[in-house]
Amino acid sequence: MDTTIAVAHEPPAEHTSSEGAYAPTADALPDGTWLGEFRIIRTLGSGGFGIVYLALDTTLQREVAIKEYLPMAIAKRGRGTNVEVRVDPPTFNAGLESFLYEARLLARFEHPALVKVHQFWKANNTAYMVMRYYPGRTLKEERSCRDAPPDETWLRRLVLPILDALEQLHQEGVYHRDISPDNIVILEDGSPVLLDFGSARRVIGDRTQAVTAVLKPNFAPVEQYADPPLLRQGPWTDLYALGAVVHYLMTGQAPVPAVVRTMNDTLVKLAGEGTARFPTVSTTFLAAIDWSLEVVPAKRPQSVEDLREALVSPRLLPVKMVPTDLLPRGGAQQALAVRSPPAIAPASSRRVSKRAVAACLAFTAAGVCAIGLFGFRSEPKVPQPLAQAPVVEPKAAARDADKAPARQASRKPPSSSMASPTALAASPHAACAGLGLWASSACMRRECSSPGRRQHPDCMRLRAEEDARLQREYSR
Repeated sequence: MDTTIAVAHEPPAEHTSSEGAYAPTADALPDGTWLGEFRIIRTLGSGGFGIVYLALDTTLQREVAIKEYLPMAIAKRGRGTNVEVRVDPPTFNAGLESFLYEARLLARFEHPALVKVHQFWKANNTAYMVMRYYPGRTLKEERSCRDAPPDETWLRRLVLPILDALEQLHQEGVYHRDISPDNIVILEDGSPVLLDFGSARRVIGDRTQAVTAVLKPNFAPVEQYADPPLLRQGPWTDLYALGAVVHYLMTGQAPVPAVVRTMNDTLVKLAGEGTARFPTVSTTFLAAIDWSLEVVPAKRPQSVEDLREALVSPRLLPVKMVPTDLLPRGGAQQALAVRSPPAIAPASSRRVSKRAVAACLAFTAAGVCAIGLFGFRSEPKVPQPLAQAPVVEPKAAARDADKAPARQASRKPPSSSMASPTALAASPHAACAGLGLWASSACMRRECSSPGRRQHPDCMRLRAEEDARLQREYSR
């Protein structure tokens, strides 16, 4: 099996930015073209798998961005507005379905940091996605205009909204897997918007023999290079890409590709350089970004909440990620004792553990109260001893035996209503009367364990109930 991975680099301008000059491709629709009620104003950008236009919604009188599915490697513009498939129709159709699936997915979510899809449809042998138009510039353009790294306030205005948007996706089991500087737009008010998922690009890349993975190598974690059974993708996949974006903003250079780092990790830790190079960003923030850039997926934050909390508290970082200046006086050993438990288990697991402990304590307290209520609602009574026959000497026994027939003939059988206290005490049920629920049960078992009472009706009934209970247990 060939494990070689080819990476396709697409043009960087597939976004809805309105700034900067753009030379439209020959396959772009001319300005003024009508697509239903939408009239194209101009081309905003194009990539290897689609073209984005600025258009006017003539019904609602608002500007929108329209993305057209057009994979340049296998399709081209035909007559008029139609798209013609040049090669590999099955791959074109698979990418088309993925494009529509992404549009349907994005339309489900409502978050200011996620691109909003208004509608989508098939036409002209292709498909279109109508999105809100976001005037601004990409992070890549934003960083190129800066002479120095941004400060922490600016970074938090970028990172926290995107984390919130990713958390909403992850709660639905959806992962973006395409976070990069040219896929995030900064609006005029400074707020970020995370653009499309690149689903069609990945599907076409997976089905093309020349390309087994289509991704942005400097921002994609190592698990995106492997088949799913080998390295599972999850929230940690998006967190790596977001950390790589922040690393790029701080250093001005894209991080070393993850596949290269698996052999020789030369990526410089941001927290290691600390305030000497980044005086406007706290070491805690930088250390959290370093944590998200761990090569091994299991060593990264496992959820958005883990990273969000680590951005403000070094106590939630793994010990090896804590910078020296944040260690307590006891050094690494004290840090290990303080920080290891939070780092081992994610924040979500810690909350579940607290709830579990609280539930166990409540259940135990309820059990103790129940025992106290039913088992000790009355003082236990000492069972009355069995009636013992008087000791008789042999001579007296013989004399009494001669007189016994006469006495028995003259004695009347006692009435059941006139049973003596000794006869009542001989009953296990009577001996254990007046005790609580649990104490009475224990008393009955103790009384019936005596050889003289095993054949007593109360004891035989108790054994029958026990046998029936055991039979029900085994039959489940």
